[in-house]
Amino acid sequence: MVSLLVIFTLATPALAAPLQIPTVSFGVESTQSPTEVSSSLQILFLLTILSLAPSILIMMTCFTRIIVVLHFTRTALALQTMPPNQILIGLTLFLTFFIMAPTWTAINNQALQPYLAGSLSQEQALEKASDPLREFMLKQTREKDLALFVNMSDMEQPQTYRDIPTKVVIPAFILSELKTAFQIGAVIYLPFIVIDMIVGSVLMSMGMMMLPPMMISLPFKVLVFVLVDGWYLIVRSLILSYQ
Repeated sequence: MVSLLVIFTLATPALAAPLQIPTVSFGVESTQSPTEVSSSLQILFLLTILSLAPSILIMMTCFTRIIVVLHFTRTALALQTMPPNQILIGLTLFLTFFIMAPTWTAINNQALQPYLAGSLSQEQALEKASDPLREFMLKQTREKDLALFVNMSDMEQPQTYRDIPTKVVIPAFILSELKTAFQIGAVIYLPFIVIDMIVGSVLMSMGMMMLPPMMISLPFKVLVFVLVDGWYLIVRSLILSYQ
């Protein structure tokens, strides 16, 4: 009882003290230094770029073609969750970094570093940064897909590739990437379809009508894929397709 009375006596002043609640306020204040305004604009620009980074990485690089081909490969092998999606996406990201390294190096040397050094304005840096990326996309874009979006945009007939706006180049590049990925996926499917047909014919000739052919063909497809070093061939083909 005595100890409880002492604890209550010591805690009473602390409980009687008013609770301090901090306040947070947002506002726009005037400044005398233009550098403060420039720093704020740079932070806002950086946040905008970071919010758009996933879309830029997925749609304006080689990410689309690689991930579609890898999913075709897994489906052709009749493996539902092996390799897992995390493995496929991780492999796609590292292959994207490897293939896009020259383009990003050019952007860093021509646009980012001069902009950070103050020799280029924000508009000039954006224009310099778009040139290597446009060059990469135009190299992988079919003229048929490019002509489609040029005609649909009701713009004047461009004389050179530099006359084509980026808003036309991006969807044409995505369409070309999807077409190329599906072409590679169709080629990957062919040998596995042959294995399924052979296994199905053998089972029918043996009178084993109730045995699912997929159950028998799956080990053979995996075995053939391992013997020919399938992952090496697919990754090598994907990298060479951008050379």
